[in-house]
Amino acid sequence: ATGFLMEYEEARGPFNLVAPHPVTNAEMMRALGRVLHRPVWLPVPAFALRLLLGEMGQTVLEGRRIVPRRLIELGYTFRFLELLPALKDLLGA
Repeated sequence: ATGFLMEYEEARGPFNLVAPHPVTNAEMMRALGRVLHRPVWLPVPAFALRLLLGEMGQTVLEGRRIVPRRLIELGYTFRFLELLPALKDLLGA
């Protein structure tokens, strides 16, 4: 996306460089487990994340539904629209 943005003069300011379909942490872990052929069954307790990450732990627990609205408005074509194919490509699976 950075190369795409460099080509457009009107592409100024902040952009969310995220996938077009946000997923929860649980969905991400299940997909990662599928791609790596590993079980994902042990969640990290919330108190441990808060202890380890402080205030950032709350953000990890609550999550953010960030959408790349400005990229979509400019007509950016995403290579992967879904998480599973992106992970397979990224991890060579």
